[in-house]
Amino acid sequence: MTKIGITGSISSGKTTASKYLSYKRGPFFSADKVVRKLYSKKSFKRLVAKKLNFPVNLNFKKELKNKITSKNKSLKILGKIIHPIVRREMFVFLRKNKNKKLLFAEIPLLLENNLENYFDIIILIKSSKSYRLKRYKLNRGDKRLFDLLDSKQIKDTEKMKFCDHVVVNNKSLSILKKKLLNIIKNYV
Repeated sequence: MTKIGITGSISSGKTTASKYLSYKRGPFFSADKVVRKLYSKKSFKRLVAKKLNFPVNLNFKKELKNKITSKNKSLKILGKIIHPIVRREMFVFLRKNKNKKLLFAEIPLLLENNLENYFDIIILIKSSKSYRLKRYKLNRGDKRLFDLLDSKQIKDTEKMKFCDHVVVNNKSLSILKKKLLNIIKNYV
């Protein structure tokens, strides 16, 4: 089994790259998908609201964004709730698929959470800040939140030291796919 971790800064194109790499090649784990699933649960929302001291209401997302962008400690508290759950789900995924030839895991904070030792290969999807911000805004993202989340991630120049492959994603989708194909053909 070869475990491939895909990481990169916010809105660098990790999900697109991960889906392309894993398609018909092996099971795919998405940390973001686990987090989205958590936010769909009322019990999780109640826990977050309690820990960050705000009422659970119809504007949960707005309240959470306000807490995160206004109080620096809030993002850290949120991370302490979410990261252990994501890590546990990742381990379940790895165990469940241990007999597969290739496994793919998209984990935005792979290096920030010291998960590199769980992967045989790490691919960094890298993109300029201006491209990433443009992508983030296309998905109705808020610039303040983008800047905050981006500031909490290790810079790409530092991440590159821990990665086996670096893919620059500042061009078209077809160019990204070509670069990824050149990498994955070494492992299939």
